[in-house]
Amino acid sequence: MINWLKLIFFFILKVLSKLKTTYLEYFIEVARTSSFTEAAENLYITQPALSRIIKSLEDELGTPLFVRARKKLILTDAGHVLNKHAHIIVKQVDLLKTELGNLLTPKKGHIRIGLPTITNSFFFSKLLASFHHEYPDVTFQLEEDGSKVIEEKIIDNRLDIGVIVLPDDHSRLDYFSFINETLKLVVPSSHPLVKKEEVTLDELKKEKFIMFNQDFELRNLILAACKESSFQPNIISETSQLDFIEEMVASNLGITLLPESTCAELTSHLHTITIANPTIEWNLALVWKKDAYLSQIAKEFIRFAKSKLTNLNDSSSP
Repeated sequence: MINWLKLIFFFILKVLSKLKTTYLEYFIEVARTSSFTEAAENLYITQPALSRIIKSLEDELGTPLFVRARKKLILTDAGHVLNKHAHIIVKQVDLLKTELGNLLTPKKGHIRIGLPTITNSFFFSKLLASFHHEYPDVTFQLEEDGSKVIEEKIIDNRLDIGVIVLPDDHSRLDYFSFINETLKLVVPSSHPLVKKEEVTLDELKKEKFIMFNQDFELRNLILAACKESSFQPNIISETSQLDFIEEMVASNLGITLLPESTCAELTSHLHTITIANPTIEWNLALVWKKDAYLSQIAKEFIRFAKSKLTNLNDSSSP
């Protein structure tokens, strides 16, 4: 390892130990703009002051970071190495400060939550309102989408917590399952099947299906059940909106399958029928990424939600 690489390594350790990242942020901006003048304007400091800061970095490292060309600054090899690691250092130190701040102020923070459009939005609005009453300084980012998209965003750290239909492979998630129910057939009130108390899935072979799109795990559950009954459903329309599915079924364009709790909220123009042989189970869970960092307030929300959801299960039990 050449000398300037060793110097950069020890310099990084020194910066991390003191948590002084301002000079690195200044360096990053100079490297980005290739100009002391433009970088100084963006950083709201004078050009001579910025030049002195960069010179002090070079003196401490014992190697030039820029070639001072006539029209612009050019990074040296050492400058390229420092630029690469400086971005990482600044990001990690900011994260460290955030996490430490969350520990010191557990009643403040921001929680990113994903909710599937098929769930009871009224219940979750009450849950969030109850939590906000106890923690008024907490803010929320709410995103409505299909279970698959919500799961992907949690895995990619774009959401903290989500409510999803629990997939077969949930090895990357921690979860709390709170709803376990079956799907029911939903038909318009004029449909011939309304006279029946229950139907087999096989009886729906010739029906036209209106379904949620591929972002929804519910779609996979239905397709797997139909495959088990040896047929491929005739899907004439797919959407991400529950209201649109309701309207299309009510307009006699086709049938759909929905969870029991969702069926309880449908309009009087629709009729629900129990499906037997096979029954299709629908398991809803509160999920978060396994072994990932969660702020104290996000952990508190999970604890709070578990308590409320447990009470929901207890009150719905016979």
